[in-house]
Order: sequence, then C-alpha cells, then structure tokens
Amino acid sequence: MSIKRALVSVSDKQGIVDFCRELSALGVEIISTGGTSTLLAKEGVPVIGISDVTGFPEIMDGRVKTLHPAVHSGLLAVRDNEEHTRQMEELGLGYIDLVVVNLYPFAETIAKPDVSYEEAIENIDIGGPTMLRSAAKNHAFVSVVVDAADYANVLEEVRAGGDTTLATRKRLAAKVFRHTAAYDALIADYLANVTGEPLPERYTVTYEKIQDLRYGENPHQKAAFYRKPLAAQDTLTAAEQLHGKELSYNNINDANAALQIVKEFEEPAVVAVKHMNPCGVGVGTSVYEAYQKAYNADPTSIFGGIVAANRIIDADTANLLKDIFLEIILAPGFTEEALDILTKKKNIRLLKLGQLSTAASRKSSFVVTSIDGGMVVQESDVHSVNSDDLQVVTDRKPTEEELKQLLFGWKVVKHVKSNAIVLAADDMTVGVGAGQMNRVGAAKIAIEQAGDKAKGAVLASDAFFPMGDTLEMAAKAGITAVIQPGGSIKDEESIKVANEYGIAMVFTGVRHFKH
Repeated sequence: MSIKRALVSVSDKQGIVDFCRELSALGVEIISTGGTSTLLAKEGVPVIGISDVTGFPEIMDGRVKTLHPAVHSGLLAVRDNEEHTRQMEELGLGYIDLVVVNLYPFAETIAKPDVSYEEAIENIDIGGPTMLRSAAKNHAFVSVVVDAADYANVLEEVRAGGDTTLATRKRLAAKVFRHTAAYDALIADYLANVTGEPLPERYTVTYEKIQDLRYGENPHQKAAFYRKPLAAQDTLTAAEQLHGKELSYNNINDANAALQIVKEFEEPAVVAVKHMNPCGVGVGTSVYEAYQKAYNADPTSIFGGIVAANRIIDADTANLLKDIFLEIILAPGFTEEALDILTKKKNIRLLKLGQLSTAASRKSSFVVTSIDGGMVVQESDVHSVNSDDLQVVTDRKPTEEELKQLLFGWKVVKHVKSNAIVLAADDMTVGVGAGQMNRVGAAKIAIEQAGDKAKGAVLASDAFFPMGDTLEMAAKAGITAVIQPGGSIKDEESIKVANEYGIAMVFTGVRHFKH
C-alpha cells in the first residue's frame, strides 16, 4: 500500500502549504475544498477541487461539499474486501488514502464576548467531523491527521515507505476521536447553557492537556495538568510561569486554593497556603503590609508554602519573600526589581496571573469532583455577604471594628476544610482550625495557635454550633465576637452562652462546608 490521494480541508492553515507541497513532490494527488484549495493553488501546489471528484458543486455557502458518496466511499472502503473493491470499480470511485482536516473554530467563536447565537451555530462543523470519523474508523487503510504537530512524522514515514505504519495510523485515529469528542462536548456544553440546562441528563466535559506532571499526590501516582477550554484569565490554568521548577500535582492544588482565597478581597491581600488550607491571611494598605500580616499569622507553617497576592509584587515585598523558603508566589505581576530579587532563588516558582476578579464580580460556574465510578457536579461557592446581610442575635451588637474583622474571618473560613474555625484580629488570621471531625476540636486548634492573640479576636465558623461548648471555649480565650450561619435547633443555647459572656454574635444565614 502507498498513499496516492489526500483530501485536505483545514480552517487552521498553519503549515499546510509546506506539508502539501512535500506530499505533492512525493507523488500524492491533493484534493481540496474552499479556502484551502484557493490557498494551495495560489502557492503553486497542484490541487484538484472537491467538485471535480464528486461531480457536484459546493453549495449553500460551503455547507454541503464533502458529504457525498464519492468522498465517503473512498474513505470507508475496506481495501481487502472483494465486494467493496468491486463496487468501487463498477461505480468508477477512487480511494482516498490520507485525510488532513481541522474543524471550524467553534471554541474561538464562542469565546468572543459579543458572539451571537446564530454565529456560534454557523461555526459548528459537520463535514469535517464526518470525514475525520470515516477515515479514523478505516485506519487499517487510511491515514488521518487532525493536528499540525503530526505533519512531520507523517511526511517522514511516507518518504521512507510510501505510507504510514499501522501503529501510526492507530495513534492518529485515536487522536481524531478524542478531538471530535472534545469538539462535540464543547458544543453540547454551550447549548446546555444557552437552553438553561447546566446539569443535563448527560454531562460531558473536555479539557486540554497543559503538561505531564512528574507524579501525582505521591511518587507512585501518575498525573497530568489539564485546562478547561475558555477558562478565565485569572485562573491558574492561564497563569504564565516566569521562573522556577515545573509545577507538581500538590503545587497546583495548593496554588489554586491560595488563588481562590485571595480573590475574596478587593483591598491589598496576601494569602499563604499549606496543604490546601490557609495558614496566614492578611490585608493592608499595600501588598507589603498585607504580606507582613500573612507571615506573622503563622511564621512556622508558611515555610515551604504557597503565597498568593492580589497586587503586583514590588521590591520591598520581594525582599521579605526571599528570606524564607516558598514553593510558589502567585501575583498579577512583579516589578523588574522584584523579579531580579526573586529569580536569584533557583527553584522558586513565580506565576503571573491575569487581572483578578473579586468575589463580588465572579459568576458561578460548575465544579466537577470525581468519585470511584462516577462524579458529582455542583455550582462553585461564590456566595459573599456584607454587613447588611448579617442578623445580630445577641444582646450586644458588634462594634464597627469587630464587624470588619468578622467579615474578614468569614471570607477566609469559607476556604478552610470543614469543620473549620478561623480567629481574626487586626486584618489578619491569628488562628486556623481546619478539617476536624468536630467543631470543638477545630476551635481548640485555632485558639491554641492564636495563644495570647486570641484575646480580643473574633471567631468565624463555617457551620452552626449544635451546642454551646464552642462558645464556652471561645469566651475563656477572650474572644469578643462570633460569626456563624445559624440554623441549628439549639441556636438559643448558643445565644444564651454568648449573652452570658457579653459576646456579640451574628448569623449569616448561609454555611460554607468545604469537604
């Protein structure tokens, strides 16, 4: 076998002229359509129009051109099937040995902020996926290329033996079905959202690989990093790595956790994360002040952690950051002086993000979590509260300063693994109790971490108190105000304890479990 005829029809024309010129020089006849045919002819590559093969004109603005028996019989005919070859000869049909197709740019079209529904639908390719699937199904005899990255390998094999190897054809066919599946998944997702069915009876998702990872959560686990098409520019998948080692699986999860927390704040904020929980959060009048507070919140745990900022890192802040071992620093940017300082540390990873959205401006999306044998899908937790949303349930109302710290603590506790307790004072966390099996245990950890700083601090809890024991502990530590969801059948018990100790307590009416 050898490749004698190729059908070429591409939207992305990068590299296609040189590829087809090489094929033509090797004696391969090029069949092409529309704009691809025009380009090849203009560049002096011998080309046969699709209409000369089908005997039928391209019609309906190119909507119908390759959906024809003369094309698909040439792709689907089983070459060692006598009945197939007899029918091909009787009908005067020719085989097509190579298909080179990429599809209408649907993703790029719907990424445009002003795209109309009609324009999106017009950019759903029909003939392209059909040719790709036909050729891929018959990969025992037909080579199919959907990715320009494969041009060189195909040319190399055709030069060497006149055809691609079966192993290559299998690999290329598998890539085609992944490509068309992803294309259809994106269309399905777009239409589900347009029609108001974000959780339909069949949920399809698709992601593009960014990189293979050295290993997963542990060295014996394989892993890779993928990006969702059309991901926002302020997500980790869109970040530009300016310096440092390759990201690891755990780096990615920790960095994402830090990024989600720092987006909660409009004022300059810095977040330090360890094992997907915040170990220090601070806000200030500048990124320098915010970092000092984040560091002082827990100088021990920040070592080897991830730091995220919502402002550009300047030289003064960089000089503080360089003094300890950090895995990653994420920020909307770094000044030249800051980069000079930080890049002297060989292994630290510096990630530049797009313009960060804030909690108030973020739209809800859907989060997919895999389980053994399936997955669960939920809306992302973008709920935020302000002072007007709070219900004061105690005799004493919080002071203006307490209210400020309560709202700060609420933004942080939302991102701490449940059961979660956060203590806050002076625009910084002073104690974090994360991921405990009971709320008293979480409070005990947070209070012990805070030490003397617990006196005069406020407490945020991600869920209500089923009894008054947590408040008893808080009162003994000197905590003056509490924010919690409320909603327990024993709320009155907690309110009674708070009143006994003069603690101001507010209910948000919403909880933030994070499993």
